[in-house]
Order: sequence, then C-alpha cells, then structure tokens
Amino acid sequence: MTQPRGLAELTRDESLRLLGSVPFGRIVFSHRALPAIRPVNHLVAGDQVIIRASLGAPVSSAVDGAGAVVAYQADQIDSASRLGWSVVVVGRARKVGSEMLAAGYREALRPWIDGDMDEVISISADLVTGFRMIPGTTGAGCLASPGEELPTA
Repeated sequence: MTQPRGLAELTRDESLRLLGSVPFGRIVFSHRALPAIRPVNHLVAGDQVIIRASLGAPVSSAVDGAGAVVAYQADQIDSASRLGWSVVVVGRARKVGSEMLAAGYREALRPWIDGDMDEVISISADLVTGFRMIPGTTGAGCLASPGEELPTA
C-alpha cells in the first residue's frame, strides 16, 4: 500500500521547541504600508521570540509602544529529501523595556551581521502553527533536484 507525502501538524510546544533549535528565521512586518521580510537570528524564551535590531532599522521602526503585529517563521528542510519542518509565530512585537533583561538577551543573542544591534525586540507567541513534512512511499510531490533543468514551454 502506498502512502502519499504530506504534512503533519505540530503541537504548540513542539513548534516552539523546534523554533528554539535553529539560530535563524525571518521576521515579517509592515514597512511603508507594504509587507517586509528580513532574516534575523533569534532565541526562544518561554512564549517569546527574541530578536535584535539596529536602531532605525525598518523592523525596529515598525515596533511601536502598543506592539506591532508581526509574524516570525523558521524552518529546517533537507534539500535532498525535502523533509523537515516549518514553524510560524504570530504576535505583537515590542521593544524590551527592562534594561537588565535586554542586556541579558544582548549577551545571549550575538548579532550575525556587523553593526550596532542595540534594540532588543520580543515577539509574543500568540498564535503558533507548525508542520512537519512526512515521507510517503509514492514519491509524489517531488520536484526536480536543485540544479536540474526544468521543462520549458
């Protein structure tokens, strides 16, 4: 009996655990009334995703006192097997107000690009969705391998 490839929904706890197991993700926010996506490194602290940004950066400017609604996505997908997982967190992004807490996050979360990354932003995990790609026995859904030529019209 064949079984198709598919997606299995992850629990909230498993999604946050997997999110904490990778160092990078993508923050999705509004910039000049349009969607913007930036790669950033992160850490997970309880129900919060913590990122750093430079003062004046678009993501930092998008975060206001009330908390801007943002999405944060990370994944780990094997390019050969096309198996892995993806997690999306939606919540409010706020600048960390406590300087002592922000200093601890700055120490734990080292910037991966040059420049001052003094702004510490916390994203509440209000809505967490995660999926794991599960293998099948049919091979359905597999695309050409990376670098393989695709058919043209």
